[in-house]
Amino acid sequence: MTDAYDKGMTVRREVLGDAHVDRAVAATTEFTAPFQDYITRSAWGDVWGREGLDRRTRSCVTLAVLTALHCDAEIAMHVRAARRNGLTPEEIAEVLLHTGVYAGVPAANAAFKIAQEVLAEEDPGL
Repeated sequence: MTDAYDKGMTVRREVLGDAHVDRAVAATTEFTAPFQDYITRSAWGDVWGREGLDRRTRSCVTLAVLTALHCDAEIAMHVRAARRNGLTPEEIAEVLLHTGVYAGVPAANAAFKIAQEVLAEEDPGL
């Protein structure tokens, strides 16, 4: 393992949680191993590991971009990460509302649905 990989794995675990990362690592195959190595080093080590933005801000940007690009499969994971990074449900809703203005109501509507499901798992009163 390289320093970049180790740094990325540390950040990845801090942001996504050990359970998620353990599942991803366990599901890694010979076919997906190069991609898992790439995202660990590049996305998590080189980008999320930078000091230029705090993790709360990175979570806001990530939720907005995933919503705008209709990456629905990734939104739940990053709602959980946003909570782990200190965002409140109200702040997550503000990010999605703001994104809806620029990325479109259908994209924000889908993201709100996913976020509400995730947040309700954590706090059934929401």
